[in-house]
Amino acid sequence: MKGNGNVDVDAWSGQWVTDRLGVGLEGDRRLPELLGLALRRNPRRAHLLVSNVLGKHVPASPARVYGAGLDLGRRVRELLGEADAARAVVLGYAETATGLGHSVADGLGLAPYLHSTRRPVRGVSAVGGFEEEHSHATSHLLLPEDPELLAGEGPLVLVDDEFSTGRTVLNTVAALHERFPRDRYVVVALVDTRTGQDRARLEEFAAELGARVDVVALASGTVRLPEGVLERGQALVAQHDDGRTEEAPSHRAPVSRVDLNWPLGLPDGGRHGFTPAHRARLEAALPDMAARIREALPPGAARVLVLGNEELMYAPLRLAEELERSVDGVRFSTTTRSPVLPVDDPGYAIRTRIAFPAHDAPRDAPDGDRYAYNVAGGGFDAIVAVVDSAGDTPALHAPGGLPDRLAAHTRKVLLAVIPSHRAAGEPLRGPAFSSYAPEDVGWLLQDLSSVALEAPTEEREEAIQSGGAHYAESLPVEYQPSARYQELYRAALDASAARVARAVGAVTETVLAERSPRPVLVSLARAGTPVGVLMRRWAQHAHGLDLPHYAVSIVRGRGIDANALRWLADRYDPADVVFVDGWTGKGAIARELAEAIEGLEGCDGFDPRLAVLADPGHCVATYGTRDDFLIPSACLNSTVSGLISRTVLRSDLVGPDDFHGAKFYRELAGADVSRSFLDAVTARFPEVGEDVALDAKRLAAAPDRAPTWAGRSAVERISEEYGIHDDNLVKPGVGETTRVLLRRVPWKILAKRGAGADLDHVRLLAEQRGVPVEEVDGIDGLPYSCVGLIHPRYTRGATGADGKAVPTP
Repeated sequence: MKGNGNVDVDAWSGQWVTDRLGVGLEGDRRLPELLGLALRRNPRRAHLLVSNVLGKHVPASPARVYGAGLDLGRRVRELLGEADAARAVVLGYAETATGLGHSVADGLGLAPYLHSTRRPVRGVSAVGGFEEEHSHATSHLLLPEDPELLAGEGPLVLVDDEFSTGRTVLNTVAALHERFPRDRYVVVALVDTRTGQDRARLEEFAAELGARVDVVALASGTVRLPEGVLERGQALVAQHDDGRTEEAPSHRAPVSRVDLNWPLGLPDGGRHGFTPAHRARLEAALPDMAARIREALPPGAARVLVLGNEELMYAPLRLAEELERSVDGVRFSTTTRSPVLPVDDPGYAIRTRIAFPAHDAPRDAPDGDRYAYNVAGGGFDAIVAVVDSAGDTPALHAPGGLPDRLAAHTRKVLLAVIPSHRAAGEPLRGPAFSSYAPEDVGWLLQDLSSVALEAPTEEREEAIQSGGAHYAESLPVEYQPSARYQELYRAALDASAARVARAVGAVTETVLAERSPRPVLVSLARAGTPVGVLMRRWAQHAHGLDLPHYAVSIVRGRGIDANALRWLADRYDPADVVFVDGWTGKGAIARELAEAIEGLEGCDGFDPRLAVLADPGHCVATYGTRDDFLIPSACLNSTVSGLISRTVLRSDLVGPDDFHGAKFYRELAGADVSRSFLDAVTARFPEVGEDVALDAKRLAAAPDRAPTWAGRSAVERISEEYGIHDDNLVKPGVGETTRVLLRRVPWKILAKRGAGADLDHVRLLAEQRGVPVEEVDGIDGLPYSCVGLIHPRYTRGATGADGKAVPTP
């Protein structure tokens, strides 16, 4: 069969387009081996060169895909010589060449790598950008973690899958040369299809620049484009693309997660830079990660697809290449945002198309469809979908999402999630970390979601009380509320939303009047975070202010996260920072905050006074109310706090320059009420406006709001009266009592007689855990509705003061 005018090939996957549009390949005999043709749904360009060795549109042997990049990298090393190769930096193009660029960097040697990205990252400034005019998505950003990554004098190696007109390269070099001038560039591509005019233009450009520009490719030639091909191509697409979706599948394979045990802190790719040290860590971890995938495959799986995700190409490719060493029939490809016409014909490169909604975009700003080509009909026994955590969102798991669509075309779908790397100092934001909207809060934490930190409640309590471990070194197993408890939560929210809204308004107005007209809200994760989001919303509602809001970690006995405070001090006036929490108990956190800030170097100017929604313990001067009432967010754990765990501080996980850690419980998304809680309270803002104005005026005129620490005095008396002799085991107030029942080993609950519905959920939790509730008429000076007592001197199998066994969850 004549596939391209001067090369004989069998079943060339570009013949269909050639026969209908006259588009063909001329030149190197390797071109048909490397390329097929398809039609774009794109008004700028009719045809698409479909690479057989890129690992994007066509599932291919991972060894062949990786080997093509390594081969190119070795050719560049030979061209440059060892000295210049050692100084080179490699830049790959999103989205198609991110994995290819990585592979070229590997073949080149010890070259650092960066790829452009089409995904803006909030809080990270671009060091450059450029446009790719013919692409479906044109804008590229450069977001290196190290701003000096591109500043060296060594050669810059630019890697793309095809080098066609050269316009993208010219745009890139022009943008970078102005800021980071150098005397040598090397352009690398799988295929070089420039015309003679394009080649002359590059030579002229290099001369004007005063720099040398070399080109390295596996094959070269030209694409024959007849006159009017764009219009005829669009008409052909319209004729064959009827917009029909796939038919309903006859079956859906099971979908399950596979834990890769991805190395903590290792970047998922080159979006923010990938160094030789990163590469060495990945190489060491690959055998174990591939083994985890292999063990999760269905019995007898002989044909397996590892499917990367848009710009996330290199890590899935390397996993696939490692898996291929022990499993025959492994193939690799990647999803894409490029819309291409599928035609089920042997002479056409894109035989099938699976479409699914974008899952790495904010829930309130959907970003269109994404595609997986040549997967349907591939006969795969298993498909391993690899995504980064920024894309592990509810949209991914919704009906019609990627795993759901893949499940119709295989026996089993495995989902492997790689933690999204963030540049140093970049706050974590939803939906990659937490279920909150990205503008709601920036988490000054590190993501420890891939680390097993949970321990049984009894084991944690014994270790904490014996001094063998600090409470912040592990996490309790997240309590999953019963249907009855959830009903109580909803009833509590309905009953108290207006009261919470009023307290939110009062504390926010006090902050604006007394602390700063444009404060930086810094909530104490995690109980303070919903309150910080609500305060931010009140400022928007009442004053049109868009206040910055961050969440930081503070740990009793260990202090506040000093690195987070230094990050804030570098960007804001510390005097404008207002620390926010949910409520006070006996004031331990208020004291911890004051003591921690006083003793921290480089943190001058921060005001340690805490602002809280409720201050029943009389521990702070800035509050919305001092009533001990039920704040619904105290009823639940992560499912009302953005699906974020309590914070973690452990020396083997958190280094001296790291933020404290926390986990994002994505798997609890089905039970998440974080946004509905915020919305329910926000909806009551209009009706409480007048009350808030009166409260704010009353608070401003109050003669003395100074802390009396009445709550702490009451706790000390209770500790002695009940023979506990440890104030840390006495947790006063509705919120703290709830925490005792959810996370610790409770001994008994003291409840003020007649406290009413505010304690319904406390009584239910106590009943479920077999904890006695002691109704009291009132302890002298007790400002709380209830107090939770943790069992003193706890050991597993111990008995309580009444001789009965200590209750377990």
